[in-house]
Amino acid sequence: MKKVVVLFLFVSVAMGLLAQENSQWRGKNRDGIYNETGLLKQWPEAGPQLLWSFDALGEGHTSAAIANDKIYITGMIDSTGVLFIFDLQGKLLNKKAYGLEWNTNWNGTRSTVNVNDGKLYIFSGRGVLSCLDEKTLNVVWSKDLLNDFDGKNLVFGMTESPLIVGDVIYATPGGEKNNAVALNKKTGELIWSSKGIEKPSTYCSPLYISELETPIVVNAIDSCLVAFNAKTGEKLWDVEQKNPHGHSPNTPYYEKGLLFSSSGGGLGSMQLRLTNGGKSVETVWKHELDNKMGGFVKIGNYIYGSGEKNRYWYCLDWKTGEQKYKDNQLGVGNVIANVVGNEGMLYCYSEKGDFALVKASPEKFDIVGKLKITLGTDQHWAHPVIYKGVLYVRHGNTLMAYKI
Repeated sequence: MKKVVVLFLFVSVAMGLLAQENSQWRGKNRDGIYNETGLLKQWPEAGPQLLWSFDALGEGHTSAAIANDKIYITGMIDSTGVLFIFDLQGKLLNKKAYGLEWNTNWNGTRSTVNVNDGKLYIFSGRGVLSCLDEKTLNVVWSKDLLNDFDGKNLVFGMTESPLIVGDVIYATPGGEKNNAVALNKKTGELIWSSKGIEKPSTYCSPLYISELETPIVVNAIDSCLVAFNAKTGEKLWDVEQKNPHGHSPNTPYYEKGLLFSSSGGGLGSMQLRLTNGGKSVETVWKHELDNKMGGFVKIGNYIYGSGEKNRYWYCLDWKTGEQKYKDNQLGVGNVIANVVGNEGMLYCYSEKGDFALVKASPEKFDIVGKLKITLGTDQHWAHPVIYKGVLYVRHGNTLMAYKI
């Protein structure tokens, strides 16, 4: 009987561990794709139903991280960063102050919380990376990446969302000696440090590519795209992707040996082919699509996204770079518009507060639903999130949940 009880407890604990849900920046693979089923293919004329809203987040454009039926999001109140935790019905369950946030210009929180194996990882605009226990919210460890690794903060504050793979967390202090680092996610201890290209980071969240003989981490640093050996930190290659201000906040996209990156300022996009097992690259094509920080998505054989100086919504052929259309019937805004995707649909959010449901088709920018975001404050910069049939939109101090 005791053996049966012990076995039952073991299986219960194992199932609990397996059921632990994680969440990070722009979905499971950082590609802006949410794999939901049964969502509306067309919205009512008045837009989707607003289920609830919360309007006391403070300043910031952090996106929501949602795991284990809880919503984690940060905001800045009186210069202090605060973590907010909600249930799926919008009830505030808890909140926790975690330190000084970015209050110098375009105030507020930036990076998305990484929910990982019972811990919460928060990177402040001041460059402090903190690990909190998901249940107690106690600080497990904290590191000032700029002070500890000779980094220098950026004009608009650190914006990187933590990347975690296995027991390793990757970050980009942007120092001359410690350009990129890998830390133990459980303790914060340094695993490796790389001189990289010895230039400042550039608001970008890195991408991990696992399918190569040697896994690599790719990130934008200053006006370059840079690849590191994920195990050792060795810099493998860098490719110039100029930006007039060194701003390249978009996480690159990878698929089957091809890497796509887009940078604002009118300088466009490029697709690279990884060669020699990922240790080198060659250019496949370039295009004028110059997304600043709103991201892009690949659905089928096409890339969808918006431009900064080239203020259109674009569809590009993934294989050739051929432009299928560019369209401006949904205003992009001054410089920024966000996009995420799900099940053949695009969810497009402009800087003017216009939100549209669009069929992902190379034929035309086919709007099948519109929504005007009127709640909230400041910039429409936070990337939308989809979870269990609900669209979450953050606009400054307000988080909204729409039934879709």
